[in-house]
Amino acid sequence: MARRKLSETAIKRLDKPGIYSDGDGLFLRVRDGGSRQFVFIYRRGKTRTELGLGGYGQGTAPVSLALAREKADAIRDKLARGFDPTAERKPPRVITFKHCMDELLAAKAGEWTNEKHRQQWEMTLREYAKPLHDLAVADIALGDVKACILPHWQERPETADRLRSRIQAVIDYAIAHEWRVAANPARWKGLLDKVMPARRKLQRGHHPALAYAAVPEMMAALRQSGGVAARCVEFLALTCARSGEARGATFSEIDREARTWTVPAERMKSGKTHVVPLSDRALAIVEAMRQRATSDLIFGGGVDGRPISDTAMTKALRLASPDKAATLHGMRSAFRDWAGDKTTFPREVAEAALAHSVGNAVERAYRRGDALDKRRALMAAWGEFCATAA
Repeated sequence: MARRKLSETAIKRLDKPGIYSDGDGLFLRVRDGGSRQFVFIYRRGKTRTELGLGGYGQGTAPVSLALAREKADAIRDKLARGFDPTAERKPPRVITFKHCMDELLAAKAGEWTNEKHRQQWEMTLREYAKPLHDLAVADIALGDVKACILPHWQERPETADRLRSRIQAVIDYAIAHEWRVAANPARWKGLLDKVMPARRKLQRGHHPALAYAAVPEMMAALRQSGGVAARCVEFLALTCARSGEARGATFSEIDREARTWTVPAERMKSGKTHVVPLSDRALAIVEAMRQRATSDLIFGGGVDGRPISDTAMTKALRLASPDKAATLHGMRSAFRDWAGDKTTFPREVAEAALAHSVGNAVERAYRRGDALDKRRALMAAWGEFCATAA
């Protein structure tokens, strides 16, 4: 097909709307009103593609006939080599941190052990990780992650650690999908541990724990309160349970004859059913709450049928505790320290009381038969210790 059918003089004379060929795919389109644009049109099979090359003699970057022909030659060259002329015209897809975060949260939808766990993950990433949301996940650097967690580092160390861990999970997700080639900048060992400032005060497990010597005083103060929150805190301390396990306890989980509390797998962090032997005082709390219950919940929070809140329990704990920084989870640490310092019970029995797995599968299977009896003796001793102030 002949080329160079048009000329600058001919173009300036064109005033009738239509499309005029310069040859081999290059055209000038004249629209109503007189505007002119160069286009390149080609077919591959049944697909017709039209590429705009710019306006003739208009705008801030007018395209002359000579420049339009250069652009057309470049397109023809790509077509001859089997390349797609439109590929470089499409902006590269940018995968942001938020894109990976949303996909990861959706992928984990069936993994949450409880609703609170899901809400914590989502809130941490959606609110505290917001400075990373619009960044390309491939380009996030160590300094970006450091700047994101630094505001929480000293005052809320547990929040900072969870935030770092969850940011790491999002970027690991991106690496697994090949959206990022570089190493994970949220990794702690060998990376962030080299650049984060030392914390002013190291807290055991990031859950400030009441010294076990002060536990009897706290328990005595709790007994002076008739509130549901105080009873739940006392029960939590006596059973070494986590907050969610204790708050969600029901009367149907209690076996009065066996003197046990069976926590279902869905409320356990481990995802496994846990049987807790109940001391005299723990069982007495259950029976006392049974007399005032309006539902199957042992520690109901009110007429709405929900359990007592974590906030109410923390308030009751700190009103009774001589250490106002103590936390609910820290009561587990107090128990563990007491068991190690003041008793001769084996380490694995104390760990089992906390629902921690110790040893390999063979060891755990071997201990399964007599662990409950040993834990019953341990919890009875702990109950007696907690009552010494009374």
